[in-house]
Amino acid sequence: MWAVLQEPCDENVIRAGPDTAPCSKARGRWILAATILASSMAFIDGTVVNVALPALQTNLNATAVDVQWVIESYALLLSALLLVGGSLGDHYGRRRIFLLGVAIFAIASGACGLAGNIRQLIGARAIQGFGAALLVPGSLAIISNSFSEQERGRAIGVWSGFSAMTTAIGPVLGGWLIEHVSWRAVFFINLPLALVVILISNRHIAETRDRESTRVDWFGAILTALGLGALVYGLIESSQTGFNDRSVTAALTAGVVVLILFLFAESRLSQPMLPLTLFRSRTFAGTNLLTFLLYAA
Repeated sequence: MWAVLQEPCDENVIRAGPDTAPCSKARGRWILAATILASSMAFIDGTVVNVALPALQTNLNATAVDVQWVIESYALLLSALLLVGGSLGDHYGRRRIFLLGVAIFAIASGACGLAGNIRQLIGARAIQGFGAALLVPGSLAIISNSFSEQERGRAIGVWSGFSAMTTAIGPVLGGWLIEHVSWRAVFFINLPLALVVILISNRHIAETRDRESTRVDWFGAILTALGLGALVYGLIESSQTGFNDRSVTAALTAGVVVLILFLFAESRLSQPMLPLTLFRSRTFAGTNLLTFLLYAA
């Protein structure tokens, strides 16, 4: 499973995506270890909090709506900024943005564990979501640009498999920590994991970026963040008030309108954040559709 690379590569070389050079077998394992561990933190924290809600409500004197936003603030920021995180990595350097995301996620995790009231926890969870939006696309981009074309599919498969496993493990791990330690340990456990990711990444992951990217598509970034944010907010609120609620209808409608505007704007740019030509690829379109259905379920 781990034997995915054969040839040596240069350390700390800035490469463009199409010119990816394969790394040694040993370094390939370290790259997978760092990216899987980092993305696992983000995926686990998307599910682990579910089992902590009763403890949070009791210890922080929170309402049912309050503790629900502990989950939703994280999901909202992660969903809204995921495309932006990938675009920033392409322009400023994938390892740099990936490590920035890991650092933000770790600091926010510490803030979650130290939260004295529910509002502090919700705010820290939102910052966690922002960090996750940088590290999750960064982890996949690092894999895509560190492995040879022949081995890239296998490496992504390993990453995807472990990501699915850790997402499922989240509630089990959370339940054990809450019962034997504290709900705060659910967040503090990310600190040593993030440190390990940073140490491995600085030693074994070379910096890569898209050489053709001369500027960040900030207009597209704002549109996609607003559009996806409105859609996710509408879907979140619909679970509480139903789709007939005016605020839900307004959020969903605004999200669709803004995303249509985003697609129109992207079609007119020479360096769009999301090249629409990608959707001509059946593999790309099919993979994204399956991913959407998986997370929707």
